[in-house]
Amino acid sequence: MNDADVGKQVQQMVRFILQEADEKASEITVAAEEEFNIEKLQLVESEKRRVRQEYERKEKQVDVRRKIEYSTELNAARIKLLQAQDDVVTGMRENAGEALVRVTKDANTYKRILKGLIVQSLLRLREPALVLRCREADRSLVEAVLEVAKKEYAEKAKVNLPKVIIDGKVYLPPQRNSRDAHGPFCSGGVVVASQDGKIVCENTLDARLSVSFRQKLPEIRKKLFSKQAS
Repeated sequence: MNDADVGKQVQQMVRFILQEADEKASEITVAAEEEFNIEKLQLVESEKRRVRQEYERKEKQVDVRRKIEYSTELNAARIKLLQAQDDVVTGMRENAGEALVRVTKDANTYKRILKGLIVQSLLRLREPALVLRCREADRSLVEAVLEVAKKEYAEKAKVNLPKVIIDGKVYLPPQRNSRDAHGPFCSGGVVVASQDGKIVCENTLDARLSVSFRQKLPEIRKKLFSKQAS
């Protein structure tokens, strides 16, 4: 084999080696790109999951905060509503109290009321001897109806006339006035007690109003606020 043939074979071997190298390099490049793309896709998906989780976490926080704010506002509105309802009921009670005071201005009407309160007190206590307290301003009216009240009681209870002493030392407080709005007051009526003071019947107009108002309060609230509640 001459030098020319040897050179050709060498050239063929070089071309083959270079071709093999190019193919190998191409395979390595393709494999590297595929691996890169896979890793990039995994990173992208991982980042997407992280972003979604972060979004869901913040969305839950916003939802919880919104629910807390709504609950707080709802409770505040309920408290405001209840306060407004209490103000209305309190105003009604105060108006009723003012109406009682106006009743006491009519002497004839008030005398009949006093007589009825005294009779009722005597029937409740059923004691032979009692002490009666009233406002100092009402003493003359009480004295005017006391005997009639005692007789009416005795007829109803079928007992002897009781002994009733009007307390001249301790009187019930006067009606409320603007100068002492927070002090003790009495709109009228009587307090009757057994002679030893162990049994007491508070039959003042204010006490009767409180009892009536307490008994009627559910009905009052129903009539005032049932439509509002529905």
